[in-house]
Amino acid sequence: MTDWGFYVKRLPTMKDVAQLAGVGTMTVSRYLNGSASVSKDASERVEKAIRALHYKPNQMARALRGQRSRSIGLILPYIHDPFFAAFGHSVTEVAKQHGYTVLINTSDEDPDIEYNEASQMLQRYVEGILVIPANHGASRLTKNLLGRVPLVAFDRPIEEPAFDTVLVQNQSGARRMVEHLIGHGHRRIAFIGLRRDLYTIDARYQGYRRAMADAGLHADSFFNCPTQEATGHIFEELLKGPNAPTAYFASNTLASRFVLTELLRRGLKAPQDVALAAFDDFYLADTLSLTVVRQPVEELGRAAARQLFSRLDQHAQPQTGTRSVLPVDLVLRQSCGCKHVGEQIVR
Repeated sequence: MTDWGFYVKRLPTMKDVAQLAGVGTMTVSRYLNGSASVSKDASERVEKAIRALHYKPNQMARALRGQRSRSIGLILPYIHDPFFAAFGHSVTEVAKQHGYTVLINTSDEDPDIEYNEASQMLQRYVEGILVIPANHGASRLTKNLLGRVPLVAFDRPIEEPAFDTVLVQNQSGARRMVEHLIGHGHRRIAFIGLRRDLYTIDARYQGYRRAMADAGLHADSFFNCPTQEATGHIFEELLKGPNAPTAYFASNTLASRFVLTELLRRGLKAPQDVALAAFDDFYLADTLSLTVVRQPVEELGRAAARQLFSRLDQHAQPQTGTRSVLPVDLVLRQSCGCKHVGEQIVR
């Protein structure tokens, strides 16, 4: 009887699997690739040998032979934000359903880092890439780099017209929420936007500005507040004099946190002293009774992943990609001035 104990000293090979199963290496290869029929008896012996040896196919070698690596890449701006981490979870969920693994890395909002990460993923023979592009208009990802490997951008668009894009209703969602604040009688509504060079923030600002203009009101927007300290300086100016805002619209979760902190520091409560609404729902938003525009974060990631696997099934990257836009909901709680108990969802 063969002693298989020596395999603990090295990784098992396809030849080892074949020897233990009592079949040829071509039979093992056909079983793994599904490229030709293998008898039930041989399949069972090969599967038993694979489990006994803990054999893992060499995906890089298979890719070099023109076979599929069964992996995709995911590039996020960063993952310390739960918002982006949720995308990683939803993409991985879809990939598992297709029998694929996901290589995840971050760009730190730097287009050069993003380009390098995509290049390294291609060197690892990923079959497709999902990306939340670096700052609006700055991404260096092009069809020349990707070749026939499909790419889907989501949350933010990308300049390359050949790539598919999946977005949400940033502009119309913001406009609807500001119209809701106007409906409560507010005429001085401040937009807290962090930084305008991000596509999502700028799109939400455009929605805010449109709602204010349609109502004949002056837009009062602030973008240079990427930190709590900077937001504090803005509030010092905003609250001076008789024309201080009576309502605030925060452009994302981080802006919401900054605004809530500044209101708390000054002893102001929503909606008793000022009204507050925000774009993005988040953990504890319901506890704080914060009215928000809720975007379908997990569905956005799943939709982008499904689109990528659809391209993989077609075995081609189109000359012109598709553009999908997912709807958002208004989640009305009490911070905006609504009197109802609990929350109301307006689709």
